[in-house]
Amino acid sequence: MERGMNKAVLVTRKTRLEELIRKYNTAEQARFYIEHLGADFSDYIKEEEAYRKAVSSVMQAAEKYARIQKIDRDFLPNMIFGPQDIVIAVGQDGLVANILKYLDGQPLIGINPEPARWDGVLLPFEAGDSERVLQRTLKGSGSFREITMARARTRDGQTMLAVNDLFVGQRTHVSARYEIAWNGRKENQSSSGIIISTGLGSSGWYRSVMAQASGIAECFGGMRLSDRGPSWEERVLTFVVREPFPSRRTRADIVYGRLAERDSFRILSQMPENGVVFSDGMEKDAVEFNAGTEVLIDIAPKRGVLAV
Repeated sequence: MERGMNKAVLVTRKTRLEELIRKYNTAEQARFYIEHLGADFSDYIKEEEAYRKAVSSVMQAAEKYARIQKIDRDFLPNMIFGPQDIVIAVGQDGLVANILKYLDGQPLIGINPEPARWDGVLLPFEAGDSERVLQRTLKGSGSFREITMARARTRDGQTMLAVNDLFVGQRTHVSARYEIAWNGRKENQSSSGIIISTGLGSSGWYRSVMAQASGIAECFGGMRLSDRGPSWEERVLTFVVREPFPSRRTRADIVYGRLAERDSFRILSQMPENGVVFSDGMEKDAVEFNAGTEVLIDIAPKRGVLAV
């Protein structure tokens, strides 16, 4: 198969060792810090070596069939993907989620660099599979799943997409104050924030919240709750309010629900400062959600495409 006009974008992420070197300037200083705390620095080196080996293997395979552009995930917000690009992620599940929100129908191939270390729910392939998977993708014969994403929009035009989940609440650990409105119901709330999950994200943050609720229900003689969310493809979102506090001015009736295509869900901030909306755990990339800001939550029009 000729390389022709085929283009593959290889997205990588910094390893723990790279992050330590960036913080402490050299590998030796990083080693001193880690070993001074009694930890095993050799594990950082093993992880680094395995990751570099996987990236090199993927690049060698992909170069046979496409022009390669390699970028670090930090540059994703400024990356312009071509409509015919094929994207390859080598990293962890979180890297796949980070990438999908910047794509518009381009197929994404997730490569697990070290299966013994990472679970890789979204990384079904190993480095040795990359040539076969890329060939199938270029021929149009690969297997893919569509990923439903969530969208948050403010009245002033700001938009944020989420592959796993959106968080609406306080930047710190103090309670968030807001008005929540869902399908004609409305109430003031004080809570630790709201999580809005996609089907893909239902195995993450959403699952931990449901596990807590289920355990408490059982302790009081109730039935065990199911933590299974919608499928990856299903055009449905699920929201959960974390630790809602009922008082004279706040209620805790709207604490869980599902959002379909035509459902209405909005949140109006009553916080003078530190209110945020962020997606997929990326707190640094947040939209301010302070007093008077209203955010509308719905299902994103576009979907992710993940090779399986």
